[in-house]
Order: sequence, then structure tokens, then C-alpha cells
Amino acid sequence: MKLNRRTLAAAIACAPLAGLLPAAAWAQKPIVLGFSQVGAESEWRTANTESIKSAAKEAGIELKFSDAQQKQENQIKAIRSFIAQKVDVIAFSPVVESGWETVLREAKAAKIPVVLTDRAVNVKDTSLYVSFMGSDFVEEGRKAGRWLVEKMKDQKGEVNIVELQGTVGSAPAIDRKKGFEEIIKADPKFKIIRSQTGDFTRAKGKEVMEAFLKAEGKKINVLYAHNDDMAIGAIQAIEEAGMKPAKDITIISIDAVKGAFEAMIAGKLNVSVECSPLLGPQLMAAVKDIKAGKAVQKRIVTEEGIFPMEVAAQEFPKRKY
Repeated sequence: MKLNRRTLAAAIACAPLAGLLPAAAWAQKPIVLGFSQVGAESEWRTANTESIKSAAKEAGIELKFSDAQQKQENQIKAIRSFIAQKVDVIAFSPVVESGWETVLREAKAAKIPVVLTDRAVNVKDTSLYVSFMGSDFVEEGRKAGRWLVEKMKDQKGEVNIVELQGTVGSAPAIDRKKGFEEIIKADPKFKIIRSQTGDFTRAKGKEVMEAFLKAEGKKINVLYAHNDDMAIGAIQAIEEAGMKPAKDITIISIDAVKGAFEAMIAGKLNVSVECSPLLGPQLMAAVKDIKAGKAVQKRIVTEEGIFPMEVAAQEFPKRKY
């Protein structure tokens, strides 16, 4: 058959391109996200991990997940591994705020964008990460402080507070302390008489509260815990000391996980400030935008409330974590 220009063009157009082009051109490769998680220290963190894993699956994003077991050196190793694997985006929830400059520069040199989730880092060059998404921890501390000031506005005499701090050097521990102190310092009757880390864990919260009770006993009026798990551990210590949590000692905590609602319904916890762990869908949306070359906000704040024990029973069925 003699081919003229027109029939030749038609033949080319109808040719089986699958044989002419590599398979990669047909099947679009999924976005690969390397994610380094702090650990599994609390109910909150477990819910956060589940949110990220399920959102990645739903979004069709390939997730390379690493658990740092609350050690910064493990996170740095994981990030370097993600760089070596040439992932598309790196996201992580930093164990502590400082000590990230070197590895973040390595990611930038490899042209891999970085997203911070839940916790911030302290770096001079903020171009080392694209976005930080998560709660405003200082505001959470302020909410806890405002609730206390309002609750005890008519109380005469000193209000002695003990504080269970989160992991030393972590953004939530630093900021929740800062926000709370910012509010209570306006009234000299509020005094933090003991403050120590409970490392965000139930077991450590109980242990440190036991030490507080031995040292201060009935002098303690208020417990401010930087997360619900430590508060729940402390409640056990208070009960074992023969005192009534939420009555003899007013208890304020942060996260608003299901365990806190159960404690509030049981009359053992006065209030919990919300910190939502369900960041997965937001993170996947940002990852897709970054890969598509779209602009992403530098700071994405999650919206959250505050739940006193009086509303716990009606709110509990709505809780997803």
C-alpha cells in the first residue's frame, strides 16, 4: 500500500503508543511522603498517627512512616533516609524544637520540601520548611489560664498550682507553660509552687504527681497538666493519696481525648482544652499542593475549643479521638 502524507499521519496517530513510550508515562507515579512521628506516648499521638495513615491511603499518597520513639536522633536518621530515598515531600512532628538546622539544610539541598506537623522547630532560616500546621500551643495555655482565673475569681487567699510539663524542650511544653503563665501572672494569688516534666505519659504523670503530693500535700489547690494522659496518671496518684480529684484539687489539662471526657463524666477532671490530632487530611492536601507547585500557607492553625466537665457527657458521643 502506497502511503501519502495524510495516510502516514493517520497511521502514526493510531499506532499503539504503549509500545513506543515507557510505562511510567502511562501510569502516573504516586506522590511519596516520608513522615517521621514522635512516638506513641499518648492517646493523642495514636490518633494523630491513625489520621495520617488513613488520610494518605485515601489520597493515594505512598507513605513511608517512621516512629522516632521520642528520640531526636531517630528522627534525624529517618529524615536522612527519606532524603536518600528521594521522596517527594518530608513531613515530621519534631520531638524537640532545636537542633534541626543541619538535616533541614540537607533536605533543602536535595530540593525536597519539608512540612512541620503539630510541633514547631526553632531555626533562624524559616525557608528550611514550607509550612507548619497544627495547634497554637500558646493559645491553649492561655485558654487553660483564663478558665482557671474565671473559676477562682472569688477565691480569697493563695491558689497553689502544681504543673506537669510535657517533654523538656518540646514546642507544646514550652508554649503551654508560656500561655498559662501569661494569663495567671495578672493576679498574684496564683502561684506555681512545683513544676516538673511528666514527659506526656500517663506513667510519668502519676509518678511526678506522687512526688508533688509527698512534698506539698493538701497545700495543692490546682493541677495544670500539659496533656490528658499525664492528668489521668495524676488522678490515680491523687486517689491513692486519699484525696478527691476535681474536688480537693482542681484539674486542668490539654488535648480533649476520649480518656479525658471519660474522666470528666466520672467527675475526676474539671476541664480539658482541645488540641486536635486529626491533621492527616490537611497534611495530604498540603502535600498535593506542594507537589503541584501551588502556594501553601506558612502557618496553618487548627480550630479548637475548650470542654469543661459540665458539657462532657453531651460532647462525648461526637469525639473522634
